[in-house]
Amino acid sequence: MIRTLWTFAVGLAALAWWGPIVIWEARRGRKDGDWYVAVTRRWVRSVIWASGCPVRVHGREHVHPDVPQVIAANHISWFDVFALAAVIEEPYHFVAKKELLKIPLFGQALVGAGHIIIDRSNRERAIESLREAGEKVRHSRGAVVIFPEGTRSRDGRLSPFKKGAFMLAAESRVAIVPTAVTGSFEIMRKGSWRISPRTIHVHFLEPIPPETVTELGAAGVEPLMELVRARIAAVVEGEPDAGV
Repeated sequence: MIRTLWTFAVGLAALAWWGPIVIWEARRGRKDGDWYVAVTRRWVRSVIWASGCPVRVHGREHVHPDVPQVIAANHISWFDVFALAAVIEEPYHFVAKKELLKIPLFGQALVGAGHIIIDRSNRERAIESLREAGEKVRHSRGAVVIFPEGTRSRDGRLSPFKKGAFMLAAESRVAIVPTAVTGSFEIMRKGSWRISPRTIHVHFLEPIPPETVTELGAAGVEPLMELVRARIAAVVEGEPDAGV
């Protein structure tokens, strides 16, 4: 319980400091994406530090600094987000659900930092948001990070994927980096606020190149979706601490 209280205290204090600065800079029209990413990293790394949950990275060479990519990861805990945001060294934007905008200060900072908000209750708006994300991917270096399951798993198992991430990659004609996160399920399960320190492993797997993405996407996104899911499942289902 002490670890949980300490982690929340540090996270909220960091958010209270950096959140207003991000919102202020965004309202002033600051367009320096690298600055917003640097601030995000500082915040999430403070949470990771306070939680006592070290992050081990595997396959870092598969994320390229100057090549647009879509990072598609499984989602078993809020700490997946913290871990990815902490270890990706390249500029990035997360795709986040609209409901997060309701969180005081955090929601405004999320928008101010340029992350991509999806309204899942409105199909047309969601598709339009993905198209805007596609433009952002094509015309900027770095990565767009998305969780194809759409929400955190309740049992740690890999849930069915939704098509949005693969529509985004196919339309953008960029590489997809399948990414498997393990170890975070037991840290803070969905529906629980208790934090139990564990080591988080982030596996950046071999990218699916743009030409393959385009080829599979032309036949519909299902073959692309199944390929990415199979690669992530091969890691997640083989990890004893993955919650499966």
